[in-house]
Amino acid sequence: MQKDLILEIGTEEIPAKFMPGVLAQLENITKTKLTELRIDHGEIRAVGTPRRMAVIVKAVAASQDDKHSENKGPSVKIAFDQAGAPTKAAIGFARGQGIDPAQLVVKDEYVYAIVQEIGRPVAELLPALFTDIVESISFPKTMRWGDLDMRFVRPIRWILALFENEVVTFTVAGVEAGKTTRGHRFLGQAEVEVNSVADYFARLSENYVMVDQDERRQIIKEQIEKLAVSHGGTATIDQELLEEVVYLVEYPTALCGTFEEKYLSLPPEAIITPMREHQRYFPVTGKDGKLLPMFITVRNGGQDHIDIVRHGNERVLKARLADARFFFEEDRKIPLANRVEKLKTIVFQEGLGTLHDKVLRLEHLATGLGQMLNVDQDEISIAKRGAQLAKADLVTGMVCEFTELQGIMGREYAKLSGERTEVAEAVFEHYLPRFAGDELPQTTAGRLVSIADKIDNIVATFSRGLIPTGSQDPYALRRQALGIVNILIEAQYPVSLTALVSQAMDLLGITEQEQRTKLLSDIQEFFRLRIKNVLTEDNLRYDMIDAVLTIGNDNIYDTWLRAKAMAVEGGTEAMQKAVQALVRVGNLAKNATSDAIDTTLFIADAEQALYNAYHEAQAIITKYQAEKNYQGVLAVLANMTGPIDAFFGAVMVMVEDTAVKNNRLALLKSITTLATQTADLTKIVV
Repeated sequence: MQKDLILEIGTEEIPAKFMPGVLAQLENITKTKLTELRIDHGEIRAVGTPRRMAVIVKAVAASQDDKHSENKGPSVKIAFDQAGAPTKAAIGFARGQGIDPAQLVVKDEYVYAIVQEIGRPVAELLPALFTDIVESISFPKTMRWGDLDMRFVRPIRWILALFENEVVTFTVAGVEAGKTTRGHRFLGQAEVEVNSVADYFARLSENYVMVDQDERRQIIKEQIEKLAVSHGGTATIDQELLEEVVYLVEYPTALCGTFEEKYLSLPPEAIITPMREHQRYFPVTGKDGKLLPMFITVRNGGQDHIDIVRHGNERVLKARLADARFFFEEDRKIPLANRVEKLKTIVFQEGLGTLHDKVLRLEHLATGLGQMLNVDQDEISIAKRGAQLAKADLVTGMVCEFTELQGIMGREYAKLSGERTEVAEAVFEHYLPRFAGDELPQTTAGRLVSIADKIDNIVATFSRGLIPTGSQDPYALRRQALGIVNILIEAQYPVSLTALVSQAMDLLGITEQEQRTKLLSDIQEFFRLRIKNVLTEDNLRYDMIDAVLTIGNDNIYDTWLRAKAMAVEGGTEAMQKAVQALVRVGNLAKNATSDAIDTTLFIADAEQALYNAYHEAQAIITKYQAEKNYQGVLAVLANMTGPIDAFFGAVMVMVEDTAVKNNRLALLKSITTLATQTADLTKIVV
């Protein structure tokens, strides 16, 4: 008979950002452990609130599946002596399998142990299974409490464990499992008895706990939207913030608060940031898209005393906005350009000077990059000015108080200081992208300064030996390198990574040649992995990615173009045949000592035909490569399959006549060189 089971671990409040990963992990661990124990089951679902994580498994079998296995042992010659008696090898193998040596079976000149294990009742296995599940959960950070050795995300206060309506008894961290859970900390009962798995959700609901996170998310979203509309506005629901709020409350109730209209004179971001990042509030906009003097927040409770809660939230936000207004008005008294000098007092990185030194490097890098790309001189001037002011807002009161506003306030203060709009935009855009999926800089100056800033960070940090390893990346260098890759691709900038890194090393005063060579190699490999990630996310086949990257990734945009061409042409039947032909050409070409071709040494018509095809293809490919038409290049290579096959069908390459042999090898080497300028087609899996 199938039964449902539940395991709930009750704790002190868990950090909201941990919860999605913890619940996903709880589901996976439970599924894995049940499979290992050969326990059939139905749906597995993990649910949770700030004070609990629970996993419910439907339709769990009453007993394990029986296990039948044939385990291969030593060969017959080793297992038995000349008299047919089992040797020590056979006896040891049988003992390890838990059977008598007489039960060994001979098959295919080997002995086998036929093991039949009868499944145990699941109820007997659950105490150890639940203990294993609890102890297998990992967290970004853990703690100890009392005099216990166990580490967990927060102290465990209760454990609910039921197999249908039967308590599963076990003890973890001094807490014995039972059939009681706890309601809402303030609104529900301290102990709530649950008599069966089917009663779990209903009993918690009665005690003001909405345990299903999907239900909470939907209700919170509906409440926020409905409340905003009732006040004549539209709520701006940030999905990341919504997800965090879901795991901050057990019984959500949205409420709307207001603030004084005078604060609307602040830049919108200066209002939204204190709301969202510090207070977990949702801003409200009017029909014109502008902020309204109100906010929506979600309390962990019902409608009781809602006015008191609203007033408290309004007071807290008023203090935040008053601070923001004070800093904004004070910061405006000093032009942004006048703050650059103060950057001399802030260290960039140990041994790498100050932020002022970094700003000087950014000016040179942005200017140099613009010159590499033949950018209009006015754009270079804008980028240079943007680089000069890029870090100036870091010493403003507003950014010191609200660090999330770096770049945003730089743009505002630049405009207020009379700087060109393009310069102000470059100051903001040089931080983009700030996180995965963020927007990329859209102006030329913004792109130049953004690339300059990120390459300086990467080269400077690598020069100190701080290369990201495993999950460790304290300076977010992977994100910055990925940002450079995406900017170069979107902007179609054919920049040499070597030239860019070399200029950065020059500005950092790295002159020792051995260090420069190693640094460049490490950074090239670092970017190669980032490009590989981008192409993989574009669903390009791994072999096509390898084929492109083997040729090199110094010009990132060019690498991306070649990869896109491979995605179109690489899987065609014509290219598959071409790969086979060109691989054969390449294998023989390894024997060539020269690529000098003498047409007077051609004997067979197929030699001349292949040479003509090569010569024609070379001219077309040279033209296509200049146009970055790599799809056309691959199509031309595919057309060489016929002449190559005819050549191999008509002549023997490795003949005794050395001159003829070397001439044929030179032709094949020339074809291989031509074929490997776009991608190493030998990497393609046919």
